[in-house]
Amino acid sequence: MLSAKENFFETVKPDGHPDRLMKQYENLAFLNSNPILLYIRGKRYPGMAPSKDRFGTEVLWPESQIAAMPHVTADNKVIPDITEWEKYLKIPDIQAECSDPALWEPFIKQAEEYRAEGKVLMGYLPTGLFERLHFLMGFEDMLMNFLLEPEAMHELIDAIGEYRFQFMKMSIDYLHPDVVISHDDWGSKRAMFISPDTWREFIKPQFARMYKYMNDNGVLVMHHADSYLEPIVDDMVEIGIDIWQGALPENDIPKIQKQVNGKMTLMGGIDASIVDRADSTEEEIRKETRRALEAYAPNGHFIPCITYGGPGTLFKHVDPIINDEIDKYNKEVYGI
Repeated sequence: MLSAKENFFETVKPDGHPDRLMKQYENLAFLNSNPILLYIRGKRYPGMAPSKDRFGTEVLWPESQIAAMPHVTADNKVIPDITEWEKYLKIPDIQAECSDPALWEPFIKQAEEYRAEGKVLMGYLPTGLFERLHFLMGFEDMLMNFLLEPEAMHELIDAIGEYRFQFMKMSIDYLHPDVVISHDDWGSKRAMFISPDTWREFIKPQFARMYKYMNDNGVLVMHHADSYLEPIVDDMVEIGIDIWQGALPENDIPKIQKQVNGKMTLMGGIDASIVDRADSTEEEIRKETRRALEAYAPNGHFIPCITYGGPGTLFKHVDPIINDEIDKYNKEVYGI
């Protein structure tokens, strides 16, 4: 029987031979804090007063809500005029503010402890390029600016892309993770937010550069996008994504598995709207989990998981039932 770490790497290798299914983020040590994140975001918690991140976006986290969210209005948007974006936006200088090795020491120590325990180290790159754009100007302005001011949008995207490249590089160079989960949602449940051609022109080149560095340095790329992305799955393989985390069941997952033929592992498939509710029953959770296992596991390169971009369901009773159902499936199908 493979260790959990060995089974993970066998699952994501194009020619790998895992001996069972992973249980969501099993054995992945989530390195969800570092000096850059603390500098950019500050400390966030439910019920905190409205605050601004280092990009100037207002962030709210009411006591009754499950997470912090950007609050962009006509009055507080960081960039009211894309043609003068440099007038309004100061890109945070993370190399100047976050390069002191002393800042990284406690995080390096934690990573070393996880590694000694046999964990797979999972670095964290939240707030992707597309997400940062609408954090700065709101969704409507962003979509209009792609159409009306493409030159200025290219300039802004290059600037944000360079910041995120440096964020990624510093995280890898200091922490040496095995895999990095990189966030950027490119669509809703049923459609991409922008056309595939627009995505290819504006967004794809930045991620191709970033993910090449990760691939060249032996770091697996786990891209989180709980979105409908069928039109660009070949592009996702091309830019070096090893694991698409957040693959919604609204995508034709069996078709995509055959299409990518082991070059990208799909992680997700369990419909959160069915299982992750305060009133969800054990029967509902097991039924949806079993549906995903039976539909997607036979095609290989699949990690059953809730589609969120990090470990844990919102309601605490859900995760143990999902994992227990995966255990039952593994015993029935793989004898483990």
